[in-house]
Amino acid sequence: MELTTAAPRRRSTVRDADGMAVASFILGLVGLLALNIFLGPISIALASAALYRGTTRRGRALLGLGLGIADLLVLLAFMSADSTLSWSF
Repeated sequence: MELTTAAPRRRSTVRDADGMAVASFILGLVGLLALNIFLGPISIALASAALYRGTTRRGRALLGLGLGIADLLVLLAFMSADSTLSWSF
């Protein structure tokens, strides 16, 4: 008796990449308002992974990448203005 295994399904990989693209966009958007020191790099990593895996939501992944970079730029602007490592309340 010969044992065969099924080939990995391509659709689940694309769906995972699409989910990463959407998550990157949402985290980048929320990161502009709060926790940008954490959410910015996570958004950049998710967007990069989604683009690498060939997402069908390429525009959303690129927006997530841009928003993640904007998160870090906003953080740097506030750090230079306040001479601190985070937002001051």
